[in-house]
Amino acid sequence: MPKINKYADISEIERESKKDYIDRHSAFVHCENSAKKGEKMTVKVKVGDAYTHPDDFDHYIKYVQLWSGETLLAETNFPPGTLGNQAGNVEVDFYIVPQRKLKLVAMAYCTKHGLWQSDEVVVEVA
Repeated sequence: MPKINKYADISEIERESKKDYIDRHSAFVHCENSAKKGEKMTVKVKVGDAYTHPDDFDHYIKYVQLWSGETLLAETNFPPGTLGNQAGNVEVDFYIVPQRKLKLVAMAYCTKHGLWQSDEVVVEVA
């Protein structure tokens, strides 16, 4: 099993290079914290926040996954050059139809620096 890297609060890190490394690879889940059962909701996953990630032939974000617990809800794959070979933040909107409480976690895979996991986001479903 590959090592899973996790986000660390970059405001508490002194070295700029470490802030850049952690932020540019970390996945962030953006969505409402409540949803209606059986109704479509949007979950945005963004890789990186304050820092952009390269989009080179040998160094790019290959895929983003959205999980709820042990259930894979959605996945998207990116070939090199998706961002026009320019540094940027990969963003993807997933549309899901919840049936019960969600414990959302995003995973992003960098071809050079491995697998990165977001913080968990809980969505209550009524």
